[in-house]
Amino acid sequence: MIFHFSPKSPLLSLSSSSLTSLCLRPFLPSSPKFLFSPSLLLQPRFSLACRVSTGGSLGMDSPSPYPPSSLSVDSVADGLKNQSLREQENVRLSLEDLNWDHSFVRELPGDPRSDSIPRQVLHACYTKVLPSAEVENPKLVAWSDSVADLLDLDKKEFERPDFPLKFSGASPLAGVVPYAQCYGGHQFGVWAGQLGDGRAITLGEILNSKLERWELQLKGAGKTPYSRFADGLAVLRSSIREFLCSEAMHFLGIPTTRALCLVTTGKFVTRDMFYDGNPKEEPGAIVCRVAQSFLRFGSFQIHASRGEEDLAIVCALADYAIRHHFPHIEKISKSEGLSFSTGDDDQVVVDLTSNKYAAWVVEIAERNAALVARWQGVGFTHGVLNTDNMSILGLTIDYGPFGFLDAFDPSYTPNTTDLPGRRYCFANQPDIGLWNIAQFASTLMAANLISDKEANYAMERYGTKFMDEYQAIMSRKLGIKKYNKQLVNNLLNNLAVDKVDYTNFFRSLSNIKADLDIPQDQLLVPLKAVLLDIGKERKEAWASWVQSYIQELVASGISDEERKASMDSVNPKFVLRNYLCQSAIDAAELGDFGEVRRLLKVMEKPYDDQPGMEKYARLPPAWAYRPGVCMLSCSS
Repeated sequence: MIFHFSPKSPLLSLSSSSLTSLCLRPFLPSSPKFLFSPSLLLQPRFSLACRVSTGGSLGMDSPSPYPPSSLSVDSVADGLKNQSLREQENVRLSLEDLNWDHSFVRELPGDPRSDSIPRQVLHACYTKVLPSAEVENPKLVAWSDSVADLLDLDKKEFERPDFPLKFSGASPLAGVVPYAQCYGGHQFGVWAGQLGDGRAITLGEILNSKLERWELQLKGAGKTPYSRFADGLAVLRSSIREFLCSEAMHFLGIPTTRALCLVTTGKFVTRDMFYDGNPKEEPGAIVCRVAQSFLRFGSFQIHASRGEEDLAIVCALADYAIRHHFPHIEKISKSEGLSFSTGDDDQVVVDLTSNKYAAWVVEIAERNAALVARWQGVGFTHGVLNTDNMSILGLTIDYGPFGFLDAFDPSYTPNTTDLPGRRYCFANQPDIGLWNIAQFASTLMAANLISDKEANYAMERYGTKFMDEYQAIMSRKLGIKKYNKQLVNNLLNNLAVDKVDYTNFFRSLSNIKADLDIPQDQLLVPLKAVLLDIGKERKEAWASWVQSYIQELVASGISDEERKASMDSVNPKFVLRNYLCQSAIDAAELGDFGEVRRLLKVMEKPYDDQPGMEKYARLPPAWAYRPGVCMLSCSS
């Protein structure tokens, strides 16, 4: 039995189109004419025990090969004891002393083959494969001290002559078991089948002194069975973008994968950046990505798509994820009273204590709803919100043609491939997140892990969580105690009409005083640096909005000083604008990585004024609007 994930299947009872309509769709000058509503979840047609063997074959009736969670603890007991001592002593580790674990490989079924020949990998969650990118005098050009701290890695290790060799994959790190993950996904709303780690190779998991599990992955390290027709390599420009944005998002307070380091390979890679038949050679590079897990919605979808035989893998993968990354769900008891009525007419009660998978999918829905709300708050557009780019942990993952809003435009997409329909534009992100959650829920239904009512409840929770988070974020950005829908809607309309810079506007807004006696001709003075080239009529519209805003500020009773400090702590002065990335890339391609490192330091304190760094908060220059800067392709 084959399960197809079709965006055109019947709709869930939840009206998902309300999310964007409540936030940004009214301000889309020419909104794409489609609604993002989740597909009706597939009805389970059989009962399935969750049993699967780690050898790659399924055993439906045999005892579960999965060890109790204590096995993982037992297998690394000595290491954990040593870590506890190290934590007390605050000792930092060398590369040789890192405490590697390999729960993903140990507990889940793998590919019996270990070659990198492109193929369909069946009945497996991963393929063991070694990094194979050719290098010639690789160099460490950027690194994150913050991520080193997560791993308990001594920062002096960055100075080792062999560090670039180890993090380019040319010289193996002690204790690693490299593999590429198998997953599928919907791309632009269409089921694409097997995708997988086509140029990323996971080295393993590091257990730090806090007993946190961190996966390390080399992106651009060579071919895998999932590379299809590609070379498995990465170019310097895309690697710089991923390295910088991973760290910038973290310091903005947005859940994200991280980046430990960036290494140049010393080799060139051929790329046709615009798919226009004009390929060119570019410097190669490898990023070491770090996350507690790189599991995506597509990690589960691929197995459900392959029919009844592989549905046990969906269950096994879910159990693995809950065991290692959602352990609190295993401990939910009836006494916690987690029973909820759905929005259906028949008021069906969903009891999250009776089905851990239902509790799990609800938490995943809420994490991703909160994530998208935070994106909207800082004006971040992901650009490629395919289901294979959605993290079960609610992390921003896979930085391709991303972009932060400059001039406020709800229809903005940084992805040239997305231009025809702008499916993944800024305003559509909330609805796309819900559509993707629906595809994930359909996978769990296909494996008979959740019911249609539980799936619908997860959809409801996504919508509720998104609106709660978005309204709270916008209220904090405005410095008001309670969300004012009309005030926010009028503001967003004004921003869209006049193409006002999103980041700089909100940063300037804290300069407005809660004073009802400000003369009419002085109302816009605090915003003069951001309201550029507007005529008399538009000035009147803005003055009217500022008056309403001041009335709201006066009613809040918060002092100007307190409010400014609060607003400046949530409205960044610095975001990683595409033109800033490009300036660093241009210098790096000439051999100067100083700008990459300076940009990283600026982005580590996005909410601080940072005197002397004002140029990093400037509006984009004219050249920033050329192709390849403000917009990029998926392969970029």
